[in-house]
Amino acid sequence: MRASPDGLALKLLFCMLKCYNQPMNNSKKIDMIHGPLLGKLIIFTIPIILSGVLQLLFNAADVIVVGRFAGEASLAAVGSTGALINLMTNLFIGMSVGANVCAAQFYGANQHDDVKKTVHTSTAFSLICGVFLVFVGLFLARPILEIMGSPEDVIGLAALYVRIYFIAMPAIMLYNFLAAILRAAGDTTHPLVFLTIAGVVNVILNLILVICFNMGVAGVAIATATSSYISCFLLVGFFMKQEDALRLEFSKIKIDKRILNRIIRIGLPAGIQGTVFSLSNVVIQSAINSFGTAVIAGSSAAASIEGFVYVSMNSVSQTTVTFVGQNYGAGDEHRVKKVIFETLGIVIVVGLTMGNLAYHFATPLLGIYTDSADAIAAGTLRLFWVCCPYFLCGVMDTLTGGLRGLGRSTVPMIVSLLGACVTRLIWIATYFHVHHTQSVLFFSYPGSWLLTLSVHSICLVVVYRGWVKRKASEVRI
Repeated sequence: MRASPDGLALKLLFCMLKCYNQPMNNSKKIDMIHGPLLGKLIIFTIPIILSGVLQLLFNAADVIVVGRFAGEASLAAVGSTGALINLMTNLFIGMSVGANVCAAQFYGANQHDDVKKTVHTSTAFSLICGVFLVFVGLFLARPILEIMGSPEDVIGLAALYVRIYFIAMPAIMLYNFLAAILRAAGDTTHPLVFLTIAGVVNVILNLILVICFNMGVAGVAIATATSSYISCFLLVGFFMKQEDALRLEFSKIKIDKRILNRIIRIGLPAGIQGTVFSLSNVVIQSAINSFGTAVIAGSSAAASIEGFVYVSMNSVSQTTVTFVGQNYGAGDEHRVKKVIFETLGIVIVVGLTMGNLAYHFATPLLGIYTDSADAIAAGTLRLFWVCCPYFLCGVMDTLTGGLRGLGRSTVPMIVSLLGACVTRLIWIATYFHVHHTQSVLFFSYPGSWLLTLSVHSICLVVVYRGWVKRKASEVRI
């Protein structure tokens, strides 16, 4: 007898909640500092990839629901806020990289007291950042949208969406910091489970609030904010149930200045890098806008497809940060080198496979977004220039992850900003200004990736050799 869909859904939810209610024991953590590497790297990376893909799918569901049931103005309002939200949050979300590296290094060095301090300092710091962003969203959403040139018929709805969305910032910040620490401990499965539960709730609330209650943009924003708090509460509850250094206790939530300084030293450059990348993307979008509506539509659709390739490659970079961090803490330079080489191999395979598949199936994929032949042609051209060589971006990010895992975050920030951002802006202002074609514009992506990864490679070799020499001199002393 076949089970009903409702019964299957309830069974799946029960299994997820059962997983949530059980403390994480050592068997559920991946041992990063002993044994074979490749299989562990892949097992660790897959849940991060699935989490990123699920997040993109849930975001797409938001846009689809509001577009189909709330009208064109509501769709434009939600769609136009992405750049603003990223610009306002990337700095703080980038700080979670610092929490990940600190926790990973402390784990590798068996400094469990420092792991505890990292958990409680990260909790306090992320909540402070989240509350600050609430006020930023409430009071600055409309002024910033006006500066960005948001149309009059859209700006009111867009500002409403941002204000409601930013009410969830404490939950979003806390989730990102705690999930980063959980990855440092070797667990990427539980964040995926919690994200899945919250994402399903998000989709259901979207349908109820937008279709049944005709709440439009406000309904989508409320659904997103609610799901953010759900995933956060699940993760906080999970940390409170732990029986080791990860255990979260409300009475111990406070900022340890030494730990916070270390988090900021590593995380701030990553946050600045993400923020400046957002600014440079605004300039590139302006250049795309010069080609007209069809190219804008095709490029936007292609960018959405690119997102799935990017999150997959970036997941490998996150794996690199964590594994390098733990083995750096353990003082195993040979294993650090092996981690970097094997993750580079993984990211090249992932990037080449997914990027070329995206280009090969460009027409049917772009057809999901638009039926305009001109837009599909423009999107296909972008996928050729961006997705086919996208593995170069993956290599660049993985090298950055290696440097951050070694505790060096400022160097990759400077190199990435000069190589990937400034180079593109100079290219647009000079060569593209003379040879005004889409191919010339999109070439700025693979060209800047190749330049940046070359410099990253040199920096990583210098930093790694410097660490090995310092270790050797300490042993002699």
